[in-house]
Amino acid sequence: MIGIGPFSIQVVTVFIALVLAWALARFVAQRLPDASPKAAGGMVFDALLWGLLAARLSFIAQWWEEYAAAPRSMIAIGDGGFTWWVGALVALAFVWWRTRARRALRPAVLAGIAGGVLAWLAAGGMFAMLHHSGPPLPELRLETLDARPVDLGSYRGRPVVLNLWATWCPPCRREMPAFEQAQAAFPNVAFVMVNQGQNAQQAQAFLERESLTLTDVLLDPSSRTMQEMGTRGLPTTLFFDTQGQLVASHVGELTIASLKDAIGRHFGRSPQSGTER
Repeated sequence: MIGIGPFSIQVVTVFIALVLAWALARFVAQRLPDASPKAAGGMVFDALLWGLLAARLSFIAQWWEEYAAAPRSMIAIGDGGFTWWVGALVALAFVWWRTRARRALRPAVLAGIAGGVLAWLAAGGMFAMLHHSGPPLPELRLETLDARPVDLGSYRGRPVVLNLWATWCPPCRREMPAFEQAQAAFPNVAFVMVNQGQNAQQAQAFLERESLTLTDVLLDPSSRTMQEMGTRGLPTTLFFDTQGQLVASHVGELTIASLKDAIGRHFGRSPQSGTER
């Protein structure tokens, strides 16, 4: 699975694209008369700052009810909650406005932003291809909390959100209520919570202490699911389609807003009913 620390791959690729945009803007400015490479690079950073802010605020507005219920989650940008097309429009509008009196900079800055956007889109396409060629829902025999054997493959036939977690992992504990809410909101999606490396007593004690009601909690004492999926960090959330094909992944904590958004984008299902849009 791909990610860096608490940040989703979408956020990571945006920052990589920013560096490329900055470098390209400076490169073009060096070859234009009356265009300062330093000013061009600085304007790219300013545009990205305003674009990111607009993209985040737009996403928060879209999922206002969920964020209002947990205000601190608004600053949890690692959940990947951004409306990127809004951010791109705001960044371009900012550049156009800032260069109205410095038109010599406009070609360099716009060239840099265009290059960064193309790099971001290319990276997104590459990661989408990696997901579609990634490992399917593993054929593993695990156990429920009351020691009943369950085959992971038996969940095929409906969308699956597979969460890998442990009680010692703080972000795992924090995101558990989001999965409980999503389970109620999307009854046609299977939310399978696979505990890694712990026993039934440890997992059950945590669920009871937090008063969590999750229908599909499985035990994987040997952490075989992590090995099969090639993930190295917890929590990890994996999204599989009805054929058991991996369509998306997220390493790190998810908020209820970003979880609902991901389900809507990948499975085309709306909250409450669990039916197709």
